[in-house]
Amino acid sequence: MTAGVRQEPREGAHASTPRRPRLPALLALLVGLAGVGYRLALLLADAPPTNSDEATMGLAALHIARGEDFPVWFYGQAYMGPLEAYLAAPLVALTGPSVLAMRLPTLALYALFLALSWRLTRRLGGDGWFGLLVVALLALGSDRVVKNQLIAGGGYPELNPAGVALALLTVGLCAGRSGARLLRWAAWGLVSGLMLWVDPLLLPYVLGTGVVLIARRRRELAGRAGLVVAGTLLLGAAPMLLDSLRHGRNPLAAVLAASGGEAASWGERLYGGLVLGPPLGMGFCSPGHCAGWQLWWAVAFPALLLLAALTAWRTLRMPTPPAPDSPPAPLPATPDPSPTPLPPRGTAADLGNLPLGRDGKCPRAGEHAVGDDDRRGSAAVRLALLAGAAAVLLAYTVSSAAGRTPVESSRYLSCLAVATPALLWPLWQFSRRRVGDLAVSGSVGHHHLADVHPTDGPEPAAGGRRARLTALAAIAVLAAILGTAAVATAGAIRTVPATRAEADRHRVLVDTLGDLGVRHVRGGYWTCNRLTFASREEVVCAVVDDELRPGFDRRPAYRRAVAADPDAGWVAPVGSPLAARLDRRLGPDRGALDVVTVDGWRIYLPRR
Repeated sequence: MTAGVRQEPREGAHASTPRRPRLPALLALLVGLAGVGYRLALLLADAPPTNSDEATMGLAALHIARGEDFPVWFYGQAYMGPLEAYLAAPLVALTGPSVLAMRLPTLALYALFLALSWRLTRRLGGDGWFGLLVVALLALGSDRVVKNQLIAGGGYPELNPAGVALALLTVGLCAGRSGARLLRWAAWGLVSGLMLWVDPLLLPYVLGTGVVLIARRRRELAGRAGLVVAGTLLLGAAPMLLDSLRHGRNPLAAVLAASGGEAASWGERLYGGLVLGPPLGMGFCSPGHCAGWQLWWAVAFPALLLLAALTAWRTLRMPTPPAPDSPPAPLPATPDPSPTPLPPRGTAADLGNLPLGRDGKCPRAGEHAVGDDDRRGSAAVRLALLAGAAAVLLAYTVSSAAGRTPVESSRYLSCLAVATPALLWPLWQFSRRRVGDLAVSGSVGHHHLADVHPTDGPEPAAGGRRARLTALAAIAVLAAILGTAAVATAGAIRTVPATRAEADRHRVLVDTLGDLGVRHVRGGYWTCNRLTFASREEVVCAVVDDELRPGFDRRPAYRRAVAADPDAGWVAPVGSPLAARLDRRLGPDRGALDVVTVDGWRIYLPRR
């Protein structure tokens, strides 16, 4: 009876080929490694240039490593938590204080930012090629961008990975899937609390993702999840809250006071915030300035922001398709003779209108609803990211810093990069479309504006031309984005030799002071703490202004130590106003100054 039955090997029925990395994921990994490698090469070449603010963070790390102090705030102010100092303290304890020890943790934060951005792009519905595009853009690094990402000067390197992490957690929580949900709620609350302590610049993204969670998961938040979020948020913000209760300080008032100063005109603010701000903040400008042709992004950015917000809003407001087990809708009295367009090709992960089952065929019971819920959740998170970016730009534009120092203060716009996947979403979708008709209906056979996919059906000639022109325009803008960022990156690379030479001159200064036996000096703000950190506090510096009056010392103990030393000297860069003022005190008389010149620096010592 079994003679005619051919037996198949059991193991052959379940044999499967080894899984290989998909090409976009592999390319994204290589591009990401190239971005990290580029920044590591900059660090080894002493770029970007360090400054006294980074040295102040380094001094905090040194004191933490020694167990001498555990600061709540950046030295000399009552806001901006020194998280970077705590991250670098173990390395400083192992290797001693150095700029490289301070920046290795910030490099790790950047690598985390890339990985989370790839994951967020995929969770928001983008395919692997779109994820590769996002990673490629973020791997480039202009002068301003690498400064924000690598300099441990307080509050910037950790903003972008934290913002993307909040968005990624929000997507997962909105998906409604079971599995470690309380842990995700706890992570969202902890990251939010930490950022409130570290830097309020990320507050728009915290509020935006928080609104999404309240709107979509308010019932869950009314239970244990709400208690977990409240507890972990308070835990993350605990240093700020405890200090406020202990000393009666208001961190928000301190931030507002720091943003004051000489007011700029509204014309200066609008130009610095809306014209220079987006290109500088997102890395489209050359070191220290924006060329005229690089300002095109100032026009493209708000247009893309509006278009991306519109597509996310339409997707969010789209009527929910009927469930598979719902009764069919009554037929219309007059049948429509037009053929029904084919459904878009895609899967649930691509956020298409009709999510397919795992076998690639028709959806199983309940799968359609889950896919629609994911699509709406992704659109809500995209909208929150775009609203956060708009709020960051608006807050910067109305500040006087945008008008007074637009080039340097554009660092306040560093967290615009958090919204990159949402901002480029429409361009990517339009670059892939081959049809001209856009519909906002969620029914099968129509394409909503947020998710445009090609079809195989015929299309009108005019619609086809419009579609092709739209795709070409989108591709041109994407190419211009990558090209402009690449040119700015090349400009940053060209500054590396000069930066390294300046770092070498500073090392010679530190060595010369040690050889002369000088232990206490006075100098400008951008000289003092850098010198103190580089010498491991063997040389202590007190700040003076160009008129030799006491300046802003972030560590008052340094000023007291210098004041107690009658042999304290002076240090000034060659050609600076401070050096010109001190040159007037040179002479042979007792009490006058002698000068020792090293490359780029002048050391003034009192004549005995």
